[in-house]
Amino acid sequence: MTEIFGINHRRMKKLNRKPPWLKKRIPAPSGMRRMREILHRQNLHTVCESARCPNIGECFAKPTATFMILGDLCTRACRFCGVEHGSPGALDPNEPRRVAETARGLGLKHVIITSVTRDDLPDGGAEQFACTIRQIRRFLTRATVEVLTPDFMGSMDALGTVLNEKPDIFNHNLETVKRLYPAVRPQAQYDRSLKILAQAKRLFPGIKIKSGAMVGLGESPSEIFELMKDLRSVGCDILTIGQYLQPTRVNLPVSEYIHPELFEEYARKGYELGFEYVFSAPFARSSFNAEDYFNRDL
Repeated sequence: MTEIFGINHRRMKKLNRKPPWLKKRIPAPSGMRRMREILHRQNLHTVCESARCPNIGECFAKPTATFMILGDLCTRACRFCGVEHGSPGALDPNEPRRVAETARGLGLKHVIITSVTRDDLPDGGAEQFACTIRQIRRFLTRATVEVLTPDFMGSMDALGTVLNEKPDIFNHNLETVKRLYPAVRPQAQYDRSLKILAQAKRLFPGIKIKSGAMVGLGESPSEIFELMKDLRSVGCDILTIGQYLQPTRVNLPVSEYIHPELFEEYARKGYELGFEYVFSAPFARSSFNAEDYFNRDL
């Protein structure tokens, strides 16, 4: 037992096998096949597949998905991420329309758009985000729209291009605590990401600001608490905290499996700090059950 925030919590060091709370039932394969056929037919990518998300079976069975625009090759090589990196190709001008048509065909009420990081583009792909939002508004007039963007190398002009389309939720993940950035996100900057979130809230106070972090990379609970306070200081409204799981052998290993009790404590602390909504659980991910924010009891 380890005492954290004045409360004893059980914590588990990395084992050869995952602990019981990280075991999931495998959904029926028919839903997976159907979604994959739809997405591949439209030549669309999802972060669900590209990042090897553990929740893919549940999401595809609903069905729902997080659309990943700007291709499937990232210009960065974050050591936690399962998305392939390399030299991306040219932008597809028809991609925004295909995303919107597919979302309409699936009957989605909440559409999430994310992307690889495109440091090779002058605007980081911001205009493609904007075009995709416009197409979704055209095809799904009642759907809510959430964007999960890269940091655009800190460009406030690129950020403005996306925010001018007024997504319902603007999400940019810190991913980990400041101390671990050189090891986990060597091409990113903790303070730059905070500035992106702060500017988004300043320019468009009505847009809900969201961010997320992984645990189990070697951070301490006090560092997560500091991250939470940093996010609240820039006006972040929604927070997700989930267990890091190594997507491939070349990615960082799991340092520790965090017990569900500590996730509950993070959620309690988050609400104390003033977050409107906190999703803190082993399988929590930025886009997993994201629509629950709109369905919550107020």
